[in-house]
Amino acid sequence: MRFPVLVSCMLLLAATRSGAEPPAALNLDEAVAIAVRNHPLATEALANQAGAEARIGLAQSAYYPQISLDADWSKGRTYFSPLNGIRSTEAYTAVATLRQTIYDFGRTAGAVESQRGGVDAARQSVALTRQDIALRARSAFYLLLAAEKQVSAVEATLKSREEMLRQAKEFHAAGIRAKVDVAKAEASYYNARSALSRAETNREVARMEFATALGLKAPPNRPLAEPATDTGMGGDLTGMQRLAMQRRAELRLIQAQITAARGTHRAAKSGHLPVLAGNAEVGYADRNFPPEGNVWNVGVSLSVPIFSGYAVTSREQEASAQISSLEARAEDARLSIVKEVETAWFAIRDAESRLEATAKERDAARETLALALGRYGEGVGSVIEVTDAQAQALSADTANIEAVYDIGIARARLARAVGSE
Repeated sequence: MRFPVLVSCMLLLAATRSGAEPPAALNLDEAVAIAVRNHPLATEALANQAGAEARIGLAQSAYYPQISLDADWSKGRTYFSPLNGIRSTEAYTAVATLRQTIYDFGRTAGAVESQRGGVDAARQSVALTRQDIALRARSAFYLLLAAEKQVSAVEATLKSREEMLRQAKEFHAAGIRAKVDVAKAEASYYNARSALSRAETNREVARMEFATALGLKAPPNRPLAEPATDTGMGGDLTGMQRLAMQRRAELRLIQAQITAARGTHRAAKSGHLPVLAGNAEVGYADRNFPPEGNVWNVGVSLSVPIFSGYAVTSREQEASAQISSLEARAEDARLSIVKEVETAWFAIRDAESRLEATAKERDAARETLALALGRYGEGVGSVIEVTDAQAQALSADTANIEAVYDIGIARARLARAVGSE
C-alpha cells in the first residue's frame, strides 16, 4: 500500500510544480499572428473573397447549356369558336428543354471579366484587412507595455513618498520637524495612491484594447515580452515611398476595381448587339396519363435589341463614369500614401530624438531625487523639495516610457504605410 501512495504523492508534487511555472512571455510576432488568425474582420474578408469567387461561376454559367424539365397537367372546359360550343379538355405534358447561347457579342465575357476583377479586389481587401489588424495589434501591444511600465513607475513614486511620510512622522515625534511636514508628506502620499489607481485603470483599459485587437474576449494570461530594440530607419524616405507604391494593397484593390468596371462597361456596351441562341425541346403530350405522344422541336433564335428606353446607353455611361471615378481615386490614394509614409518616417525620427533627451532627463531627475531624499533624511532638506523631485522624476519616467514605445508604434505605422503585414 505504501508504494502506490508514494507514487501518487510524487505525481501530485510534479503536477503542482509544473502548474506553478509561469507562462511563457507573449512576443510581438505571436500577438500579431493571433490577431490575424482570430479577428472577426479577417474572417469576414475571407468570406467576402469566397463569395466573389462564387460569382465568377455564376457569370460563367452563361457559357454552358441551360437544361430544364417541365411537366404539366391541365383540365377544364373551354369555348371553341370552330365548334361554336363548350368543350372539355384535359392534357398531360412532359418536356425537356435545352437552350444554348451561341454568341452574345461580349455580354458573358464582360460579365466574367467584371467578376474576376471583383475576386482580385476581394483578395486585396483581405490583404488590406490583415495589415490593418496587424497594425492595431502592434499598437495595442506597445500601449499595454507602456501602461504596465507606467504602473511600475508610479509604484516606485508611491514607495518613495511612503518612506518620506515615515521619516516625517519620526522627525515630528522627535521634535525635529513641524506638524506641517507630516501633513504635506501625507498629502503627497495619497496623491501618489490616486495616481497609482489611475495608472492601474489605464492598464486594464489597455489590456481590454489589446484583447479586442487580437480578436479575443479576454487578453492572454501571459506576460508581454519586451520587443528587441531597433532604431534603424530601414532605408531612405524616397525608397520607402517607392516601395509603398509597389506594395500597398489599396492601389492593387483600386486597380482590380477598375478591371471589374471595364468588364461591366464591356458587358453594357454589348447590350446594343444581338444575341444568337439555339434551343431544342423533346417530350410527350397526351390527354391520357402517362402521355404517349412524343413531341419535339428545334430552332435558332436571334434577338436584336431595337430600343430599350435608353437603358443600355445609361448602363454604359454609368460604367464609364465609374472607371473615371476609380482612376481619380487611385491618384488620390497615391498622394495619401506618399504623405502617410513621410508622416510615419518623421514620427520615428521624432520619437528617437525624444528617447535620447528623455533618457538624460530621467537620469538627472533620479539623481536629483536621490539627493533630495538624502538631504531630507539628514534633516537639512524640506518636504517640498523632495515632493518636487519625486514629481519631476515621475514626469521624466513617463516621458521616457512614452518615447520608448512611441518608436515601436511609429515603426509599426511605417511598416503599414509601405504595405507590410
